Amino acid sequence: MFEKITAFIDNKFSTPMAKLGEQRHLRAVRDGIVATLPLIIVASMFMVIAFLPNSLPKDWAITKFVAANQLKILLPYRMSMYIMTLYAVFGIGYSLSKSYKLDGLSGGILAELAYLLTIIPRMIPVLTPSLQKLAEKNKELSDFMTQLPTGFVLPMTNLGSAGMFVGILAAFFAIEVYRLTQKSGFKISMPAQVPESVARSFESLTPTVIILLVVSSITMFIGIDLHSIMSKIISPLITATDSLPSVLLIVFLVQFFWAFGIHGMSIVGSLARPIWLILLESNTTAWVAGEKISNVAPEPFYQWFIWTGGAGATIGLSILLAFVSKSKYAKTLGRTAFVPALFNINEPIIFGAPIILNPSLMLPFIFIPLLNAAISYCALSFGWVSKIVANSPWTLPGPIGAYLATGNDLRAIVLSIFLIVLSTVLYYPFFRIYDNQLLAQESEET
Repeated sequence: MFEKITAFIDNKFSTPMAKLGEQRHLRAVRDGIVATLPLIIVASMFMVIAFLPNSLPKDWAITKFVAANQLKILLPYRMSMYIMTLYAVFGIGYSLSKSYKLDGLSGGILAELAYLLTIIPRMIPVLTPSLQKLAEKNKELSDFMTQLPTGFVLPMTNLGSAGMFVGILAAFFAIEVYRLTQKSGFKISMPAQVPESVARSFESLTPTVIILLVVSSITMFIGIDLHSIMSKIISPLITATDSLPSVLLIVFLVQFFWAFGIHGMSIVGSLARPIWLILLESNTTAWVAGEKISNVAPEPFYQWFIWTGGAGATIGLSILLAFVSKSKYAKTLGRTAFVPALFNINEPIIFGAPIILNPSLMLPFIFIPLLNAAISYCALSFGWVSKIVANSPWTLPGPIGAYLATGNDLRAIVLSIFLIVLSTVLYYPFFRIYDNQLLAQESEET
């Protein structure tokens, strides 16, 4: 019976989902956004440092230093994570170009061009004569007005997560135009004697002209605000993704695919990660501004409260294998996998037990993370634990990562430890069945 179910899942889900995960546009989005993770993680740490005064004694020297230099400490965040779409779009364009066997550098630049053309510069208002007369009588006001910028400015909000979906579409458009001009031969070709870098530049002239004319006509001459339109379209989707039913669905799908040998995050994450980044950046912006933090479930929420120890919350299983098992194989596996599991690396357990297609371990592997999701979602929603505001390095031990991700909230450590203990308790009866099966096999062999 189990073999029939496995065959059905493999035929109906595994192959189509694996193909979906490798679809070139989804893969480009995944690659481009993943490429920004170092920026997000490092920038998050700058934010954690900037807000240390909220959790340290006020009379400490480090607290006073950080409080006095908070705005400077936050500047690297504003030039990295705060405008992360600017970086992600280049990565998306590069990856998609390479998938078409086009020049990746040219593709990244064209994608960036198309994206920036969707952001309409705003003219800073010119000082009125009445204000200028007031400034003549007030030196303080005059000094302030001389420091005001002039000319055009770009709205930085659209360079961050708010512009993510427009950035993705702009990158797709730019690379498809690039591909079409290359494939059709509608390009400027240089003689073979011309250096390759120069030849690539001339080949990009035609798509550059098309992208400039089309996108700028839509946004700057016709006056269509693509970011405003996209914001209205995706707002319900973002709200839905942050709900408990959506969290449970995402967790179930990831665990379900993993249980049958499919990397769940490579599929679900490709679709959900743009929205997760919007949720995270929204929380981060609110935290920096001292406003209410509203989103419960950006990506670090899953990392630190649902998948502690790796997919399936297998930190509990690794503890049992390392310290409770009686069979020789389970004990050896546990001692080998325990240290990696502390740092959220659980492939040794997933493939070593194995959990994949293992009737004894598949059930807790799927449903323990669902229980973790429900408990932690409620804890953060009700304010028992602070919401996620940073993306701490995923290889940190669970309680430490949770503490940093919630802006130095000690209650996050308590919740993380509770969930680890809970996963250990819930894995125990299934682990005992698995361990007894191994003992029986070992006794037969001897």
